[in-house]
Amino acid sequence: MILNLDNTFSPLEGKEISFKAFTFYGGEPHIKIEPDFDVNETVTITQRIKSFNDLGLLAVATDALKRMGVSRLNLFVPYFPAARQDRLMVAGEPLTVKVYADIINNLHFDKVMVFDPHSDVTQALLNNCEVISNHAYIKEVISRIGNDVKLISPDGGALKKVYKLSEYLGGVEVVECSKSRDVKTGKLSGFKVYHDDLAGADCLIVDDICDGGGTFTGLAQALKEKNAGRLYLAVSHGIFSKGFEVFGDVFTKIFTTDSFTDIDNPNVEQIKLAL
Repeated sequence: MILNLDNTFSPLEGKEISFKAFTFYGGEPHIKIEPDFDVNETVTITQRIKSFNDLGLLAVATDALKRMGVSRLNLFVPYFPAARQDRLMVAGEPLTVKVYADIINNLHFDKVMVFDPHSDVTQALLNNCEVISNHAYIKEVISRIGNDVKLISPDGGALKKVYKLSEYLGGVEVVECSKSRDVKTGKLSGFKVYHDDLAGADCLIVDDICDGGGTFTGLAQALKEKNAGRLYLAVSHGIFSKGFEVFGDVFTKIFTTDSFTDIDNPNVEQIKLAL
């Protein structure tokens, strides 16, 4: 049994549970679940969390299901919120990823599935966590590109995952890159590509999240300075908070999934998650 709290996101096959959700004038999320299913079956909730109220809806839905007698509950959260805030950089900041993890842990799911989390911190904080890698997704991206590419690791944080991806793909060449970030302002600078000459090779930048896009436009310029050919970008979670104009015509194609939101843009190819 499946409860898709975002009715435009249905990554799992199976019978869906009917419900009505709304928000009271005071701002509180509420749900009414139709009691037309077998409560003895395992129920998997799916939810795209784009705001704290999305988390609130998840919490009240979980409570409602338990009060109906459901004893086995799983959760699929494709984009885990605040996963980038996984360490304290300056005094006065919260460890936000732990705040979200603690709330979800207190809902006592039998299994929590997360797609391509930002770092190992997320799965370390979540109880009964099952990580779904980006391997199958990137394999599909490369098949759609239709030609050989080099895998570009945008920074040291992504390098371990990109090498694991390369191994899964049979040893695709990895090009290491780096950047500098001011922890107080967030400003990026100092993009470096650790390769002497890319000699016209097509390149696929792989990362978990694209927010404003500054990492990838800066890296694209550095790759072109090393004679890169066509540039492609594949991110698991496409937020694109500054729109797509910031990319100009840098990338031949941008790929993402529907883990965060639905996107309709001619330069973006969205691959739907399916478990």
